[in-house]
Amino acid sequence: MHEKHLMICGATGCLSSGSHLVEQALVEELEKKGIRDKYRLVMGGCPGFCEVGPIIVIYPDEVFYCRLKPKDMAELVEKHLVDGEIVERLLYKGPDVDMPARFYDTIPFYAKQKFNVLRNSGIIDPESIDEYIMRGGYRAFTRALELEPAAICEEVKQAGLRGRGGAGFSTGLKWEFTNKAPGDKKYVVCNADEGDPGAFMDRSILEGDPHAILEGMLICGRAIGANEGYIYCRAEYPLAIKRLKLAIENAEAYGLLGENILGYGFNFKINIKEGAGAFVCGEETALLASIEGKRGMPRPRPPFPAQSGLFGKPTTINNVETLANIPLIVKEGGAADFARVGTEGSKGTKVFALAGKIRNTGLCEVPMGITIKEIIYDVGGGIKGGREFKAVQAGGPSGGCIPGELIDLPIDYDSLNQAGAIMGSGGLVVMDERTCMVDLARYFLSFTQKESCGKCTPCREGTKRMLEILNRISEGLGIAKDLDTLDSLAESIKDSSLCGLGQTCPNPVLSTIRYFRKEYEEHIDEKFCRAGVCKELFNYRIDEENCTGCTACVKACPTDAIRGEKKEPHEIIQELCTRCGSCLEKCRQECIMITPVGSEADVSN
Repeated sequence: MHEKHLMICGATGCLSSGSHLVEQALVEELEKKGIRDKYRLVMGGCPGFCEVGPIIVIYPDEVFYCRLKPKDMAELVEKHLVDGEIVERLLYKGPDVDMPARFYDTIPFYAKQKFNVLRNSGIIDPESIDEYIMRGGYRAFTRALELEPAAICEEVKQAGLRGRGGAGFSTGLKWEFTNKAPGDKKYVVCNADEGDPGAFMDRSILEGDPHAILEGMLICGRAIGANEGYIYCRAEYPLAIKRLKLAIENAEAYGLLGENILGYGFNFKINIKEGAGAFVCGEETALLASIEGKRGMPRPRPPFPAQSGLFGKPTTINNVETLANIPLIVKEGGAADFARVGTEGSKGTKVFALAGKIRNTGLCEVPMGITIKEIIYDVGGGIKGGREFKAVQAGGPSGGCIPGELIDLPIDYDSLNQAGAIMGSGGLVVMDERTCMVDLARYFLSFTQKESCGKCTPCREGTKRMLEILNRISEGLGIAKDLDTLDSLAESIKDSSLCGLGQTCPNPVLSTIRYFRKEYEEHIDEKFCRAGVCKELFNYRIDEENCTGCTACVKACPTDAIRGEKKEPHEIIQELCTRCGSCLEKCRQECIMITPVGSEADVSN
């Protein structure tokens, strides 16, 4: 019997911050003390708070240690594990707490979250099927074995679960279509091809709770009459793939996958297909083509996959988060419990990846209907450096930009659609006043233009023409009619593209023109980028009246473009300045100004 469980974040985010080195140092310290056998160490899933990783949670004490380094382990072992004292300097500290916080219930990041999908991540050993079962795992599946397939579909419909990977179609209805489709062979496909920049929701779920995905697929297979499933996961997720393979082996060993499962006459097997990282393979028909060994290119619909999908057979495709919700719904009374959370048209919770200019980057799971303001300021801790919130990009390259004036907008499918964005898979990229919206639209369109499969002309050629216009505008070569041309091209591409990539890729451009038209016009008419991003359209200048000559900017400048004596006002030599922004970041007096090219006007940042 172990005295304590030491749960170390073993997800990709914390591993990249050195949690494996923390684990090694911890093991060494325990062995030095001769107490290694007293403690159980687990490299678990993501607890969400990536900003403060690496993280260790000690159970049953429920003490949350963060920002750990290998050198901290000697003190942690000596004081906490040997002497029973909490090491306060390793607890969470921040402007949102008055004193060091011990665990989730005292850390504001977790206060408004509700863990459904992430219920096991960071709690159990993701490589242990026994721990998943101990937490109620596979009970929903055993109940599904006793239900008629149509009854399972009906329960999922009653729960109001909508697809968490894109447009939000009714999951129960999708299952029902496949259930009713004629055919002896049917398939279940899990779409784990997470390609949005800044998104890591699916990866974290797969790494932290792989059996939840297997159970969701088993229940889906029972509901639609399938006996085989595929998990399509990009090869850039090696840890997720490793844990999925182990989960499949363990489930087979326990008789939960294979032939005549638990004696009910139900057969089901799961295969893993590793994708090469093409963004377009997140589109369901391109994904199916890739599994079949063909080039990942979309095909026209209808027929929809529910009628003719993988290898021409009826197929249900759900993303990772959707499937992780299924065991919660199919458990006894689960559909009613699930439907109590969220809004009328958007039930349950949603997992979001918080990235960009936000203080608390990481993963959060919140009830549908929570406002943007609550996510950014209550969960996310506000904007870095105390700057002003400008906008948030919701839904990745296929989504749209929501401006600061809509900060009280509730996060649900319908509200986001009305605002010109989409829920998508759940990426939220937060921007402050130093973000140029023209550059942001150019970045996302550049991504989708490169990722276009090239099959249809509107997407292949239309996105290229739009990108050329945005490049011209950002270089100071834009003309007044460019905005009308962008609007016209965007609408044509949306209306005539073959698949979802082309149909949604103009959204960042349309939404930024809709809410930040004046910023586009300033780029075109005044040849000025107020945010200081488009390098041809601004200069850095020093406010001589406020400059104290501290030399912080001089030390930061990589090209020696700043001249001046110590304690005397400095000057930027424009011919040497590369506009890298290092001086702006380091100036403690905030006397670096962004001004139009060729102008001495004081246009402050």
